[in-house]
Amino acid sequence: MPAPVIAGVDGSPESLAAAEWAAREAERRDLPLRLIHAWNWHPGPHGGEPANAAQRHLARRALRQAEERIRDCVPGVRVADQQVEGPATAALLKAAEQAQMVVLGSRGLTGLAGLVVGSVALGVADRATCPVVLVRAGEEAADEYLPAEDGGAGTRTGYRDVVLGLDINDPSDEVIEFAFQAAMLRRARLRVVHAWHPPSAFGLGPGDIALVNDPYRAEEWQGFLSAVLQVWRDKYSGVAVVETVVQEKATTALVRAASGASLLVVGRRRTGRPTVVRTGPVTHTVLHHVGCPVAVVPHH
Repeated sequence: MPAPVIAGVDGSPESLAAAEWAAREAERRDLPLRLIHAWNWHPGPHGGEPANAAQRHLARRALRQAEERIRDCVPGVRVADQQVEGPATAALLKAAEQAQMVVLGSRGLTGLAGLVVGSVALGVADRATCPVVLVRAGEEAADEYLPAEDGGAGTRTGYRDVVLGLDINDPSDEVIEFAFQAAMLRRARLRVVHAWHPPSAFGLGPGDIALVNDPYRAEEWQGFLSAVLQVWRDKYSGVAVVETVVQEKATTALVRAASGASLLVVGRRRTGRPTVVRTGPVTHTVLHHVGCPVAVVPHH
């Protein structure tokens, strides 16, 4: 059986929205979906079996709520559920080792433990070995689609853009391919955004004097971006690609581009050391300010 899409659920609106998004993504990719609820085992005397029984009850209820929502919205997806002992971040990181991707809500409370899902989601996104998608509360299927002619929501108008934030000084095949696949599966346009800013005059070397002119430098960045993407354009020839090179902060450019997107894709460098976090400042900022689902893709 192929590795599943995993959704962490805790009964919060954010996790229910994440479970539904994960179900739609599993259906797009023809993969099974596994719902996971993590709870902390309490050894006596202050915890013990009553506390554990209460947590198991809450876990069953959260999983049942998520399954009912999925059956209503994405009835064709293959769903299994699982209760695992926490802490939630550690449990989800272990599950991620056997997953195609993990989908989590980005706000909310984790039941009895009272932990903010944002901290769990960030902890998993920081260290997971597979892509992690963070979904806000209220995200619905219609939000992935372009508005209808009358301005209303619909699911027959074609998908909104997939946006890829790309640093062409350090392009990653894993991140680029994830974005192209996501666009291909949706038959959506892929908008690739690279933001740059001019170097300080004190940082210019003798051979850099010709790059002082900003229009010329922008043209150079555009050429670099086109060269990086050409092999992927050839591989995914059915995906329409728009290249955007802007002179501004990367966070500003990505937040603006994602405002009308169905998905934002960003990268995170793997460290090989699970205790070391390598979610950079750009990724960290967009996770807090972008409204659409954000995919954090680990890469070497």
